[in-house]
Amino acid sequence: MIRTTLATISALLALALPAAAADDFIASPTLRASVTVTSDVVRIGDLIDNAGSAALIPVYRSPDLGTTGTLTVTQVLSVLRAKQVIGVMTGDLKEVQVTRLARTLANKDLETAVAVALERRFGLGDAANITVTFDRGVAEMRLDASNSGALQPVATRYDARSGRFDIAFEIANDSNPTATKLRFTGTAIETVEVAVLTRDIERLDLLKSSDVTLERRPKAEVTGEPASRDRSIGMQLRRPMRAGTALRAADIVKPDFVVRDQNVTIIYQVPGLYLTSRGKAIESGAEGDTVSVLNVQSKRTLTGVVTGRGQVTIQGASQSAPMAPAVEQTSSLKRDEAPAPVDTAALLRNLVQAPASPAQIAQAQIPQARVSQAQAK
Repeated sequence: MIRTTLATISALLALALPAAAADDFIASPTLRASVTVTSDVVRIGDLIDNAGSAALIPVYRSPDLGTTGTLTVTQVLSVLRAKQVIGVMTGDLKEVQVTRLARTLANKDLETAVAVALERRFGLGDAANITVTFDRGVAEMRLDASNSGALQPVATRYDARSGRFDIAFEIANDSNPTATKLRFTGTAIETVEVAVLTRDIERLDLLKSSDVTLERRPKAEVTGEPASRDRSIGMQLRRPMRAGTALRAADIVKPDFVVRDQNVTIIYQVPGLYLTSRGKAIESGAEGDTVSVLNVQSKRTLTGVVTGRGQVTIQGASQSAPMAPAVEQTSSLKRDEAPAPVDTAALLRNLVQAPASPAQIAQAQIPQARVSQAQAK
């Protein structure tokens, strides 16, 4: 029984030996054409497949973070022989490229991290309105790829008067229990988007699209509500301003359609009739403003609404002349009589021509009525 068992084991071992030899042939060390590393050294296991126990032996310093270096195959084989690694399959390779992975923090990412750390603190507003400038120009920062954590502020200092900040961050490291520390200093100022003049503008100039650009200015420089670019185009300034001036909402007004001492067209308008006359503006006004004008024919001062460029409209008859005294309450109309219609034409003539007497005004405005004296009982 024992002999039979030993014979069986011997047979199995004999069958296994050729398979092991075949496995050794398939698992021959093979040089890689492209290598990526995350540490500061390149190991044999990074360069070749099936390196076995030699895989952890360092042989080269890694390229700089985020860069790629090149090694010739001859150089690599020479170093491997020195480490007792031979029989490496190279195929038709001539060189090996080694890339060191890195985490890149762009300048914009760092500015955003600082702005978020200061957001709604120390009297500042939203992070989107905070402009950050570092003491030393920071184009971008490269860290080891193992620094995969978020930028976490752990110490923040800010001087509201000078805008100076000093902020320390920590980043969690996958391969090291100790977090990576970063520190930045500089200035952070809250800004606002505001319309800015591109040229000198006079009081009566209309703002065109080319006259206004949009910029971010320190909030402290813009007192009051900043004017937007869209709102400024087509408007006028309250006073002359120079190029580069930031506009506030209070600096712009609707354009004057009527200017003081300007010749204007006076429009008298009542239902069914439309008359025009020449006049002169006594005051300036924008569309929709109420202004006084002088009728150059009647020499009367009228009040109307600016409805267009050089145009003032007077609605209804109440603008033209004072009302006549009301009829005494003892007067009455007979029940079988209808009131006479208003003489609209005469009323409009009174708007254009100076009335000769109060009686004419009364006649133009109040229909005739028979007046009967109440009988005493």
